[in-house]
Amino acid sequence: MSAGKGSKTIVITGAASGFGLEFARLGASRGYNIVMADVEQGALDAASAEIAATGVQVLAQRVDVSKHDQVEVLAAATKARFGAPHWVFNNAGVGSGGLIWENTLKDWDWVMGVNVMGVVYGVKAFTPMMLARAKAEPDYRGCIINTASMAGMLNAPTMGVYNVSKHAVVSLTETLYQDLKLVSDQVTASVLCPYFIATGIAQSHRNRPAELKNDEGPTLSQLVAQAQTSKAVTSGKVTAAMMAEMVFDAVDTGRFYIFSHPHALGNVATRMSDITAVRNPTDPFAERPEISAALKAKLRG
Repeated sequence: MSAGKGSKTIVITGAASGFGLEFARLGASRGYNIVMADVEQGALDAASAEIAATGVQVLAQRVDVSKHDQVEVLAAATKARFGAPHWVFNNAGVGSGGLIWENTLKDWDWVMGVNVMGVVYGVKAFTPMMLARAKAEPDYRGCIINTASMAGMLNAPTMGVYNVSKHAVVSLTETLYQDLKLVSDQVTASVLCPYFIATGIAQSHRNRPAELKNDEGPTLSQLVAQAQTSKAVTSGKVTAAMMAEMVFDAVDTGRFYIFSHPHALGNVATRMSDITAVRNPTDPFAERPEISAALKAKLRG
């Protein structure tokens, strides 16, 4: 199998593991050109070699998405090699937990830099070239897919920095969708809101820049949040590969919201009802009171 300038091109950040690698694998199975970006060079080398072995064209580039100039270089390299891409997956993400007042400014800078500004930079770098291609080619169709989370729809405790970042991605992507509707019928956007799926994000601190590492060790609440998240993501039944299939189907059929666990929307409905009824927020673990009890016991004990 081989692909080239005439084939569909997809760009993926966070492409060396988790959802990103599964997007690359699925895109390669369709014969797409694959642009892979990741901050972890060794993992990127292995992942891009795997995808290139399928016979498709691969452009792999080490990128820290929190750095605007690096994302711009990625966009320029993509355009030079393949032209404006068809799909852009702003997928790179990191996580940090704990009681929100215990998060350091370095925690905020790291998470917001990757999860929010990384998406902003991707949107700014790729949208103009996609719109230009749409004007030049009536048959062209483009989509920007931003990875948020169910944490962008809910506000579970001990996940404050992550929650804030993912709410921002949902808001950004909803606005992007509406803005694109004003100027084009050929380029659109979708937002991915996975629940707990094993992707490696629980170990994202492995790629935390030295200058953004905390001087002191984690607090009790941060240790508790880390253990809780690790347990949740490793016990999930939906895999990253299954999620990739859902995402490609959603983009193929023009769906904006992409949820890995639709049953969790009951909690979203409760949150929306709290807002419209001007009611205090419902305990997100109301259906699993043992979780709240365990958290209180650990944090108050």
